[in-house]
Amino acid sequence: NRCKGCNLCVVACPADVLSLQPKEVNDRGYHFAYAVSEEKCVGCGSCAAVCPDACIEVYRVVKKDA
Repeated sequence: NRCKGCNLCVVACPADVLSLQPKEVNDRGYHFAYAVSEEKCVGCGSCAAVCPDACIEVYRVVKKDA
C-alpha cells in the first residue's frame, strides 16, 4: 500500500520480475509495483535497495521435510 509507483524497482530488477500494475491503483491512488513472475526472482535484493519508501522485502523461503 505504500508504493507510489516510482518504477525504480522495476528498472533495477535484473530478472524482469517486477512491473507496475497497469489497471489497478493502491489506497493512495498510485499504480503499484507487483511481481509478474515470482519464480524468476534470483533474490538479489536490488529492488529493495532502490525503493525509497522501503516497500519491498526480499527473503528466501526454506522448505522443511515433513
